[in-house]
Amino acid sequence: MLNDKVAIVTGASRGIGRVIALALSAQGAHVALSARSAEALDKVVEEVKAAGGQALAVPGDVSHSDDAANLFSETVAAFGKVDILVNNAGITRDGLIMRMKDEDWDAVMDINLKGAFFCSREAAKLMAKQRCGRIINISSVVGEMGNPGQANYCASKAGMLGMTKSMARELAKRSVTVNAITPGFIETDMTEELSDKVRSELAAQIPLGRFGSSEDIANAVVFLSSEGAGYITGQTLGVNGGMYM
Repeated sequence: MLNDKVAIVTGASRGIGRVIALALSAQGAHVALSARSAEALDKVVEEVKAAGGQALAVPGDVSHSDDAANLFSETVAAFGKVDILVNNAGITRDGLIMRMKDEDWDAVMDINLKGAFFCSREAAKLMAKQRCGRIINISSVVGEMGNPGQANYCASKAGMLGMTKSMARELAKRSVTVNAITPGFIETDMTEELSDKVRSELAAQIPLGRFGSSEDIANAVVFLSSEGAGYITGQTLGVNGGMYM
């Protein structure tokens, strides 16, 4: 259980982030939720409250350092501390490397990697003083194995893995753990848009023979946030159905 813990979840307005926020709240954590859409965030806050939890919406763009700092200051003002950070915010701007535009590279790197850096920097300051904390980076299986047409996305997610290991070494003496989760193909709004043929071809690459669920990722986050994961740091937990081993 995570009773009275305070968690920040970025990219929490929909998909995996929303489910992570609901799962942490169900375990007793107070949750501060970040995304660029205030309206969508408010709906998730209402879901959390309807289930008996406490939640705070802090709209903003984590690729801006001021917004990241504000996310943490508002969370501390509301709940008094930050125990858990889940860096989940992410976007895609797919395209073959020969045709990829500068702005598509920059947008993905800014949100996916720079945003995680800005939030982690704020978390590290607080958690080092507390001498406890959990930072969990939501990377991707394609950050480990690559994927055609996603050089920017793969680079950003691979960068998260290197950052995870470096931060884990820096913060271990303060009893702050830093780990990454690499989801495989997960049932989300994006994968629902795929044709049946493409879905079948992708599922054939997965030893378990199916896509995962957002709950599968949320369960991993809850575990890494728990006391039971206190001796785990600098690790990458693959939640991919065996797609990458």
